[in-house]
Amino acid sequence: MAEIDPETLLPNDGLRQGALDGEVTRIHRGQEYAAVGDTFDLDGTTFEVVAVDERTLGDLTDADARAEGARDLDHYRQILERAHDDFEWEDDSTVVRHRFERTA
Repeated sequence: MAEIDPETLLPNDGLRQGALDGEVTRIHRGQEYAAVGDTFDLDGTTFEVVAVDERTLGDLTDADARAEGARDLDHYRQILERAHDDFEWEDDSTVVRHRFERTA
């Protein structure tokens, strides 16, 4: 278990604020950025990574998208396409889900 920089897991202010507001509770990334038990601090609030697992983009649902602050899966896809110049959504592409919870 380690304390990680929140920017490593949540790369923009909107995601970090969403976590503080309780709207963002997970993030899918292209690789593993944290391990179960790692913690991070946002404005005096501590979060713990409670699950890390591999999935594919095709596994993602509207519920996953909402847990990352998007309206639905289509909106989530649009966000990824804007954020990454060379991004192409392929259902069999592997991603890593990091789920986290507020602890204090």
